[in-house]
Amino acid sequence: MENIVEKRTCRKCNKEFPIYEEDQEFYESLKIPGPTHCSRCRQKRRLLWRNERNLYKRKCGGTGKNILSVYSSEKKFPVYDTEYWYSDKWDALEYGQDFDFNKPFFEQFQELMNKVPQLARSVVNNQNCDFVNQCGWSKNCYLIFEADFNENCMYSNNIYDSKYSIDMYLSFKCELCYECINCKNCYNLIFSQNCDNCSDSWFLKNCIGCGNCYGCVNLRNKQYYYLNEKYSKEEYKNKIKNLNIQTYKELKTARQNFQKYTKNFPQKYYNGTHNENSTGDYISNTQRCKNCFEVDHAQDCKYVFNSRHIKKTYDMTVFGSHNGAEYCCENHEIGDGVRNILFSDQVWIGCYDIYYSKLCVQNCHNLFGCIGLKHQNHCIFNKKYEKEEYEKLKNRIIEHMKKTGEWGEFFPKEIVPFAYNETTAQDYYPLTKEKALEQGYKWKDPDPKEYLPQKYEIPELIEDVPDTILNEILACEECRKNYKLQQEELKFYRRIKLPVPKKCFKCRHKYRFSLKNPRILYDRNCQKCGENIKTTYSPNMPELVYCEKCYLESIK
Repeated sequence: MENIVEKRTCRKCNKEFPIYEEDQEFYESLKIPGPTHCSRCRQKRRLLWRNERNLYKRKCGGTGKNILSVYSSEKKFPVYDTEYWYSDKWDALEYGQDFDFNKPFFEQFQELMNKVPQLARSVVNNQNCDFVNQCGWSKNCYLIFEADFNENCMYSNNIYDSKYSIDMYLSFKCELCYECINCKNCYNLIFSQNCDNCSDSWFLKNCIGCGNCYGCVNLRNKQYYYLNEKYSKEEYKNKIKNLNIQTYKELKTARQNFQKYTKNFPQKYYNGTHNENSTGDYISNTQRCKNCFEVDHAQDCKYVFNSRHIKKTYDMTVFGSHNGAEYCCENHEIGDGVRNILFSDQVWIGCYDIYYSKLCVQNCHNLFGCIGLKHQNHCIFNKKYEKEEYEKLKNRIIEHMKKTGEWGEFFPKEIVPFAYNETTAQDYYPLTKEKALEQGYKWKDPDPKEYLPQKYEIPELIEDVPDTILNEILACEECRKNYKLQQEELKFYRRIKLPVPKKCFKCRHKYRFSLKNPRILYDRNCQKCGENIKTTYSPNMPELVYCEKCYLESIK
């Protein structure tokens, strides 16, 4: 049982949250005061800096060529394409400015941010992947985000080491898969969730090592199962042959029916394996991690999301990579061998001892309030100092920030460069335009030119779809936004015998996202043995929720 040393009231939502003894020790080791916002409000504040899936056409501020960027053209600061931003053709030190002790820190940081060129997209070592973001080491991919080491993949989020797959979320080492969530090492798997080493199957959930199965839940190493019942090979083939799921409408109904069907089976209280004294969901290979989500290979962390290879870190949103991060607090998008990064955004590749900085990379260290630096050290507001002078000024600024109430706080919403509905905050904490504006956030209205009426009627059967559909402008049946099919996408649908989707890729992602529980932990009891558990299944959800021991005993 953790010892609570203090209870605080969140400045944002006014809810009480605890500071535990181990938290206090961590904050003291980093010489920071500890949070004034609860963990959910801290997460939301960081997500405001993350635009993953909205790409805009604009000019590169350095070369003048047409580029794609997460920053729309009305943003105040210049934006450089990846190659030019990383080149030696410009120097961020040229934008250096003195710190003014008559002004708040964040006001001056915004002034600097509006001058220094920003990186159009976070991409590295890709080949023929022009329409991607937060993506690296991939080939022939289109509209994939937060993704590494993929080939011929499309319309996916958090996909890694995968090939020839479309509409995936949280998936690893998959091939020829479609509409899957949290699946690993799978082949030719369609409309499935939480599966490992499965192949040639449709509509599976929580299955491992299964092949040639349809509509099955909680199976292990099975073949030729239909709705959790065993059949001979011939019987199974006949059942699959007689299925009516060739049209878009039939497939949509089958998907809805399967989601209802899964609620008849016990669910393990969390998703993950090889965890020790950890809480959260979609976590694997962790020790002593609390309230962590989509995390792999981590130790002694709290409130870390979508990250890998992390140690002794609190409040981190995204990244890590193989070289990881350690002794960091309140950051967005940091990793690849970084240490002691505090209250910063986009810091990666061998950096350390960095405070309140943005987009500083490639072995930078000892920075405070800097933007866009590479291979630099002992800089404040992009101005270089001698080591002793840097330390003195840094300490003076920290004292100044304590007086203004800024020290220990992440960047506020007032200086965020994105509109609320451009960011992943809208995924986890959805707001209407009215509510967003009421709460002081920016909002980006849709472009009417992207909502033209659809004049083309999509054939119901994929074999009736002609190549000319590639020239047609389609309209999403949910949000009415226009979209187009890509040639490789159409080939994929024909190969798998899938109908053409009638929703845009963002609405398809939104539905997949809804099938994963929110990042909220509830104290419950196993519905079989009564053991206390922490789970993302709220007490009013209809699923049967078991502890790990009871769940394993219940599966076939």
